[in-house]
Amino acid sequence: MTLKKNKVKLSSILKLIESKKKIKKNIFISNIKNIFLATIGDLTICNHDKYLKFLKKTKSSAVVIPNKYLNQVPKNCFPIISQNPDIDFIKISNFFYKDCVFDKISNDNLNLNILKKKSININFGNNFICEKNVKFGKNIFIGHNVIIKENCIIGNNVIIGCNVIISHSIIGNNVNIGDGSILGKKGFGFKIYKNTIHRVPHIGKVVLKDYVEIGSNCNIDRGSISNTIIGKSTFLDNQVHIAHNVEIGEYCIIAAQVGIAGSTRIGNNVIIGGQAGISGHLKIGNNVKIGGKSGVIKNIDDNKTVMGYPAMEFRDFIKKNMMK
Repeated sequence: MTLKKNKVKLSSILKLIESKKKIKKNIFISNIKNIFLATIGDLTICNHDKYLKFLKKTKSSAVVIPNKYLNQVPKNCFPIISQNPDIDFIKISNFFYKDCVFDKISNDNLNLNILKKKSININFGNNFICEKNVKFGKNIFIGHNVIIKENCIIGNNVIIGCNVIISHSIIGNNVNIGDGSILGKKGFGFKIYKNTIHRVPHIGKVVLKDYVEIGSNCNIDRGSISNTIIGKSTFLDNQVHIAHNVEIGEYCIIAAQVGIAGSTRIGNNVIIGGQAGISGHLKIGNNVKIGGKSGVIKNIDDNKTVMGYPAMEFRDFIKKNMMK
């Protein structure tokens, strides 16, 4: 992706989105970040009531908001009032990150002979393609027909199977990635406005912590603004889909064909049965067990066992089905 290297005047950004708001002093923006991480020099967005507590404390230099949130913006932050915050934020993000909507093919690849000489015990199969900006640890095994691109970092003792594509990812130590998996491609995000589809830019990464295992044919999307994160020693079975901005804790077990929608947060020691589906923007607590084929559409507290659609506590599920 291409990030604008120079700071941009906020007045130029206001012109971009056709805002009539006037600025009394020069404010410069250098990056786009989410409401949790934004600080001085960053521009962010707040478009939902559940983020108001973060808006009130934000250290960002500017924030895109609907008019109803104006009184919640701290003095250090310039409010950009928008009739459609999502669309305006997409326009601003595309201004900063020119290449974030579509993946571009680069021919600026590593010379594999030089890579082998410089690296400590790296082994790779046939048809391995790797861009120059990728960093490797030591003791790495890479299968056939693998592509690694776009600012990736690969840790120590990593095994990558055949037919794998990795981009925009940080891979920890002792990670195992199964055949056919794809990590770090853009997620499924769009907004429809005035009969036009506006694709949500994805500028985050995929982060796999140490000892993570990814099964075959899994798909893990990069974050839109923040990162998609899978915690230490979490195992994914085959054909699992993790959408953008999902955060999964440590020591979780996720069985085959599970789908987790965007921006959901999952705690530690969670077990999810096969073919379960979890809606977006939810919070799943620690030590939760979710039965196979369940549909989770609301938050789950710590230490709960749920099953069914909509997912309910296991004892309620048994009672309901015994009455049929």
